[in-house]
Amino acid sequence: MEDRIEKLCAEKGLRMTEQRRIIARVLSSAKDHPDVEELHRRASAIDKGISIATVYRTVSLLEESGIVERHDFRNGRSRYEEIGDDHHDHLIDLQSGKVLEFSDPEIEELQRKIAEKLGYRLVDHRLELYGVPLNK
Repeated sequence: MEDRIEKLCAEKGLRMTEQRRIIARVLSSAKDHPDVEELHRRASAIDKGISIATVYRTVSLLEESGIVERHDFRNGRSRYEEIGDDHHDHLIDLQSGKVLEFSDPEIEELQRKIAEKLGYRLVDHRLELYGVPLNK
């Protein structure tokens, strides 16, 4: 069965090798924001012949094609997620590295108002919050 990333690759005319298909499927099924090393670990569990260089080249191609988005969450490792239809922001737990996705209409409206106040029409934005768990 073709996944969403594979379908987008086909629509954009990208050549899909079997190894690229595996990497695309791993990315499509990810519920987290894996880095290249984690993608390689998951993909090579399916096909031991997939090299880390193949994963790097594939995510680079997918990013250049507007299919996946790269995030640099301060830990020195780029992490990836499929570009979806829903806008969301991120809260990064600095202790565990876990990335939480959230949406908040009030924040979205406030950002639009700030841009307008400064004389701009907001066309895109990215919000990343960094925190540590509250002490209980």
